[in-house]
Amino acid sequence: MSQQYDFIAIGDITIDAFIKLSDKDARVTTNEKTGRKKLEMDFGGKLPYDEVTIVNAVGNSPNAAVSAHRLGLRSALVANLGNDRNGKDCLDTLRSNGIDTDFVKIHEGKNTNYHYVLRYGAERTILIKHEEYPYSLPDFRLPPRFLYFSSIGENGVAFHHEIAKFLSEHPETKLSFQPGTFQIRLGYEELKDLYAVTEIFFCNKEEAQEILNTEEQDIPKLLRSIRLLGPKIPVITDGPNGAFALDGDTVWFMPMYPDPKEPISRTGAGDAFSSTFTSAIILGHDVKTALAWGPINSMSVVQQIGAQAGLLTREKIEEYLKDAPENYVPKAV
Repeated sequence: MSQQYDFIAIGDITIDAFIKLSDKDARVTTNEKTGRKKLEMDFGGKLPYDEVTIVNAVGNSPNAAVSAHRLGLRSALVANLGNDRNGKDCLDTLRSNGIDTDFVKIHEGKNTNYHYVLRYGAERTILIKHEEYPYSLPDFRLPPRFLYFSSIGENGVAFHHEIAKFLSEHPETKLSFQPGTFQIRLGYEELKDLYAVTEIFFCNKEEAQEILNTEEQDIPKLLRSIRLLGPKIPVITDGPNGAFALDGDTVWFMPMYPDPKEPISRTGAGDAFSSTFTSAIILGHDVKTALAWGPINSMSVVQQIGAQAGLLTREKIEEYLKDAPENYVPKAV
């Protein structure tokens, strides 16, 4: 018998090879004018690294699917894999994490995505290559409660419009949209039909500025400008400065949940926040509660290598909330 999914994540899947760089042979420099940082290594030599860790079945959307499942939701993934050893490893990992793989397509003659994550301290630079897969929506049998859409390859422009059309025809299904780099570069005009049907929208401050083509620094103003593009609940994160959400006419601010120790790797922190926020809404909580749940899962994820190892259950998040410092409360700004 067909059952309705609570949460179906859509987006590319990959294997991440986390390469911890040697502090002696790599360095980070900061541009004094822009504040942007660069990872630098000597060219033409042999550069030692400290260790490598392989993590299967990751990516914005697979991470979100695992997060939603651990929070108690019936979760599935729409993604593409090559018919290779890496693809089989990804399928096995998804299933071991409780993710329904009925909508994962296997393609003959294609490679499974494989990315290299250069770790320097808690930060990372990722070398990415998206295999060109044919993107299409499967037959869901029953429209899901929520779709969660994130990063796909550059050949998937038409797929965005297919998703927007599905949502227009199935208003009972809501959309969380966490655009990846390519989707942000496409610009609002190319994706305005998708923005128009978005329930919850996630990006960081710099991404919001790029989407809006502005140098505006005030996050409440950025949120209201994003709202004008269509999303009902825009959410903007600002790294260690916390997160902001627009709910009706009120902008809510939430600080970071304090790290128990120095982060090991920040990979997946944004996915953990966005998927946890969305899951809290699906579970019937309000925006303030969702904004309190998100940073807790992010805090846990950065304490481990890989984007999924630290993802928490609902019970564990509620436990962290009980033990939260007094100032860990949403504030209207």
